[in-house]
Amino acid sequence: MKHVTLPCGEAVAALGQGTWHLGDDPARRREEIASIRRGIDLGMTLIDTAEMYGEGRAEALVGEAIEGRRDEVFIVSKVYPHNASRRSMPISCDNSLNRLRVDAIDLYLLHWQGAVPLAETVEAFEALRRAGKIRHWGVSNLDTALMRDLYDVPAGAAVQTDQVLYNLSRRGIEWDLLPWLRERRIPVMAYSPLEEGRLLRRRGLVEFAKRHGMTPAQVAIAWLLARDDVIAIPKTGNRTRLEENARSLEHRLTTAQLQELDALFPPPTRASPLEMI
Repeated sequence: MKHVTLPCGEAVAALGQGTWHLGDDPARRREEIASIRRGIDLGMTLIDTAEMYGEGRAEALVGEAIEGRRDEVFIVSKVYPHNASRRSMPISCDNSLNRLRVDAIDLYLLHWQGAVPLAETVEAFEALRRAGKIRHWGVSNLDTALMRDLYDVPAGAAVQTDQVLYNLSRRGIEWDLLPWLRERRIPVMAYSPLEEGRLLRRRGLVEFAKRHGMTPAQVAIAWLLARDDVIAIPKTGNRTRLEENARSLEHRLTTAQLQELDALFPPPTRASPLEMI
């Protein structure tokens, strides 16, 4: 497994597991749990979830899946913006801990910026960290301007990641946000690396994958993994697809292949608003 180092110095798996929509269908629960466990077996030990996902159902699923394997995994969860205050965040965190069946969340993220001032959110994060309920904190869906604002508040520089939408078809962060984060050695956590499956149907990607002995999913993930400061968190509740995703690590894209993908999916030529799904 390739690893990415957080600002705190801790190394985490560069290829993790997303859980958006997992736990929503009881008929799929057994397979989804088996998929998460298989991912852990294959080194995909970073597991991303959120209190928003199924209003806690995804966290509960993760809690069941990691039973007996807590020491093997790095748990990421996210707090709703309206719960990111001094008063509400401790309650949300306790609820997440109970659903996950763990004593501490490894990395706790602000899901997106809401009405609560960033300074108050950071204060709440730091209080939870001191209490031992979270080990680190970060953010999600914050653009460059908001990241600058975050860095200006007390303890704001303790942020460990910005989890954003980033894939072959959504490269806008390369214009300004990604360079800003790189200057501060803050890795990006890329959600929806397969664009919720839509990328896999793009003709150019399908043809590229066929020529180079990969699947479209493996190309899309390998493209992210070619960057040393990007963590990819594809979501699947199917063991076969999970194993396909894991084999992305076997494909190191060459300079020529990366240039070919740039031609198919051009990098940005101007600033644009941060995209979200």
